Amino acid sequence: MTGDTHGGAPTILDLPVGIHATGTRRETDSMGAIDVPAEKYWGAQTQRSLIHFDIGDDRMPTAVYHAYGYVKKAAALVNGAAGRLPAWKSELIVRVCDEIIAGDLDEHFPLYVWQTGSGTQSNMNVNEVISNRAIQLVSGQLGSKEPVHPNDDVNLGQSSNDTFPTAMNIAAVLALRHHLLPAIRQLRDAVDERAHRWADVVKIGRTHLQDAVPLTVGQEWSGWAAQLATASARVEAAIGELLRLAAGGTAVGTGLNAPPNFGTDVAAQLVQLTGEPFTSAPNKFEVQGGLDGIVAAGATLRGLAVALMKIANDIRWLASGPRAGLGELRLPANEPGSSIMPGKVNPTQCEAMVMVCIQVLADDTAIGFAGSQGNFELNAMRPVIINNFLHSARILTDASTKLRTFCIDGIELNTNQIATDVDRSLMLVTALSPVIGYDKASAIAHRADDNGSTLREAALDSGYISAEDFDRIVDPQTMTGRRRTSANIGGNACG
Repeated sequence: MTGDTHGGAPTILDLPVGIHATGTRRETDSMGAIDVPAEKYWGAQTQRSLIHFDIGDDRMPTAVYHAYGYVKKAAALVNGAAGRLPAWKSELIVRVCDEIIAGDLDEHFPLYVWQTGSGTQSNMNVNEVISNRAIQLVSGQLGSKEPVHPNDDVNLGQSSNDTFPTAMNIAAVLALRHHLLPAIRQLRDAVDERAHRWADVVKIGRTHLQDAVPLTVGQEWSGWAAQLATASARVEAAIGELLRLAAGGTAVGTGLNAPPNFGTDVAAQLVQLTGEPFTSAPNKFEVQGGLDGIVAAGATLRGLAVALMKIANDIRWLASGPRAGLGELRLPANEPGSSIMPGKVNPTQCEAMVMVCIQVLADDTAIGFAGSQGNFELNAMRPVIINNFLHSARILTDASTKLRTFCIDGIELNTNQIATDVDRSLMLVTALSPVIGYDKASAIAHRADDNGSTLREAALDSGYISAEDFDRIVDPQTMTGRRRTSANIGGNACG
């Protein structure tokens, strides 16, 4: 592959990613010289960050760097089209950005989450990798910053203060749009399919963990499906605010050192590159001094986790047993449940989901707290915010897929247990209340409970209702609302 040879442009070689070298090489920055691993593309600022912020095992998510690939590619295209970069140099940067987006350079982005709060070191990590990989492609000397300079060329018209939040938003939007939302919709569809399949199966409802009036299994599952639909709609709506990008604001939001309309032009390129309708934020001071958009989006992940935790807990309660619990659901036996109790099967997918949701609630607490720490023209807590956001999005995506595949898709009803519970329920007496009054109905329920008799037996013994009226009024299917008519809810009270 050859670039434009006009004006002495170098030949761009078609070299695979990788540096075949050992030991170290000398790289420089404004602080001086430092040794870096010879087989890596990063430079001095990345190496200093690795030394100064060797904190834990938490690395900046690769999704941030893939998003940065889009940012740097868009900037190079805009700068090249305007003549601020030679065409060959713009082409060279774009080529390396494509490698970043594809994940081919992931191993060269080693920085920790716990770094400067602006994300400057990650921005420079990207700039240095692009510079050195580009230099390699034109047979230059790694670390020389010639002919592609990490600051003057790759970072042209940009600052860490506007590119990092731009990359944050791109990474967040892509994670939600391409991964989380499809996974939630598939889970919702699986739940909704069972809501329709079991629409006529009457069961006993429960409130306060106590027996309540009947509903159908389908009605119960329809509530879960609706929760997922509503939660995913909230996530979808939150994307709108994330589409407004900080690019073009440079250091403090004024756009110093960026040409006019740079942010608008970069956003237009990002629309073409990602297919997402990104725009240039009308007020850069808002999106650089604060990170309210991603905080709001994080809250929708918390809301989704709340819904998923409720559903997972309901399923594991309904599957409790199989003989000494509720036992309404039979879960797939994916793996042995105990190292000591043979044949035991546990609701493991539900337990995993509950733990994921607990973690998401914790992640959101960190996101909200960090989002409140903006000072003047910069929120300097960006890395922890995007790390927690992407972590939540990822584990919710994976857990939802696993719950659907290894739990929901294989659930069966224990119809015998469900029918037995309906027959034994005392709360069916609620249907008698409009006919004989609350107090008499309550007395029948207590009589049945005290004597261990059926509700029907206690009702007939009370003399408050005839057998014919009891059988007509106390109809579990009718009580679910699915066959409600005036005849079902009327009746003559007996003595």
